[in-house]
Amino acid sequence: MSVRVTSLLAVCFLILLFSAGCTSLAVNTVGYDCGNLSVSVTNNGNPVDAGMQVRIFQVNGLSQQEREVTGTPVHLEQGTGLIEVPVQLDPGSYKLYVYLTINGERQTAVIRDIVV
Repeated sequence: MSVRVTSLLAVCFLILLFSAGCTSLAVNTVGYDCGNLSVSVTNNGNPVDAGMQVRIFQVNGLSQQEREVTGTPVHLEQGTGLIEVPVQLDPGSYKLYVYLTINGERQTAVIRDIVV
């Protein structure tokens, strides 16, 4: 085997080694009740400390207006958990942009629509 092929295999092995046990996060459902957003999050990896940011836009017809940006640190155990984010929303339609970050790097982002 040439040195070049051996080096390439070594690099591939190191990438696999360092990516083992990486966190796989998913935002599932988002709901609102009694002044709290409830965000269901699934963590298929090891327990991890993360940050969650929610950008809230109120939708009126064909336009939307940003109402609030809120964030909170979260500790995610393996499996599915529910994160409560306190926020007051008036009745209406909203578009929520939910971001999960680890060490300042975005791991996942979703857009969810809710009606209050």
